[in-house]
Amino acid sequence: MCEWDEFPAREGLARAYLADATAEPISPFLLLSEPGVTAGEQKLFSEAWMRKRRAGAVDERARLAFQFSRSARPKIRLGYLSNDFQEHATALLLIETLEAHDRALFEVYAYSYGGADDGEMRARIVRAVDRFVDIGALSDSAAAQVIHEDSVDILIDLKGFTQKSRTSILALHPAPIQVNYLGYPGTLGPELCDYIITDSFVTPAASAEDYSECFAEMPDSFQPRGRGLAVNAAPSRAAAGLPESGFVFCCFNQAYKFTPDVFDVWCRLLDALPGSILWLLAANEAEGNLRNEAMQRGIAAHRLVFAPDAPQIEHLARLQLADLVLDTAPYGAHTTASDALWVGVPMVTRPGATFPSRVAGSLLRAVGLPELIVEDEADYFALASALAADPQRLAALRQKLADNQQDAALFDVSAYTRHLERLFSAMWGRYRDGLPSAAIR
Repeated sequence: MCEWDEFPAREGLARAYLADATAEPISPFLLLSEPGVTAGEQKLFSEAWMRKRRAGAVDERARLAFQFSRSARPKIRLGYLSNDFQEHATALLLIETLEAHDRALFEVYAYSYGGADDGEMRARIVRAVDRFVDIGALSDSAAAQVIHEDSVDILIDLKGFTQKSRTSILALHPAPIQVNYLGYPGTLGPELCDYIITDSFVTPAASAEDYSECFAEMPDSFQPRGRGLAVNAAPSRAAAGLPESGFVFCCFNQAYKFTPDVFDVWCRLLDALPGSILWLLAANEAEGNLRNEAMQRGIAAHRLVFAPDAPQIEHLARLQLADLVLDTAPYGAHTTASDALWVGVPMVTRPGATFPSRVAGSLLRAVGLPELIVEDEADYFALASALAADPQRLAALRQKLADNQQDAALFDVSAYTRHLERLFSAMWGRYRDGLPSAAIR
């Protein structure tokens, strides 16, 4: 809601919860957007969140007594676990990778506990996998039994601690190898997953102690994308609700990622460039507060323009009207960043020390634009204001992005999938050889 009157006290409140062993744990997902909370502290919150759940699973795991075979088989069986196998950001990112898996080496199963819909994305996912199982009506134990009876070798969780996740299925360990991938930018704590799919930018080697999982590093970005999403011609500015002229700063991240410090910089940018506007995604509960915050910083309320929800094809078309995308911190752009880069709009990001703050930087590296990654808030303002004031420089960046798009690692789904499969094969090889989980590159 962007109610920030007591914002400075939030960091201390979070740490107080962590220090109080009697307090009800806070969802680790909420801590990803809290300034000042370190990756190590996020790990402690994950441990606290799952402590009772793991303890509650001990007896059930003993009753289920799952056994696993290390014997060779023709194909490695992958099981993707999610409630987002429909029109959702995770599905949009992953679908081309599911379709690109090498069926000579892998079998691909999907376990869905989200509501079914009649959309094309759901149907496309069903077509993309060898077996699609709706486990939504099953208990955690029954769902785990289905996964185990299917002899899944590697269970890949796509949700983590995000909304409506079922990490309690992971706590029953229905597969010999379990992987934290794509949906949650942080550790799930001990005894849930053996590996986390990552890259050396989002999780530098020195941060390994902040994760319970072993790093399984992709050579470019950990995030899949692909080239299959069509981009229609951009609508007129008027049709998109934008004024006919003026520079368009844009951030389509959800409002819970906004902080007063980030908003301060955005308003300074608006002040430095008369006639510019800030284009944000509709956020009904936050819009009035954000307009008030802008006015308190000397910015007229009308210079904030809110874009209504739209189908992905319409959203990508209108996104081309943005001049420059501005990232948030400490929880930055993920899917919204790759959307912008796919339609040819540069973005400025300021990575921090945590996974969610570093994703946009990873994506910029994967499209050949590392010069848009800055070190601190001063550099963030300086680069964004310089680009907004220099149309030729900005146009050159857009041209570079367009030139790189065809060969960029971010959009090469075939190469991406082969790299991902090599990680899965290495995990399975270690397991078959009786070796413990370890970092894989």
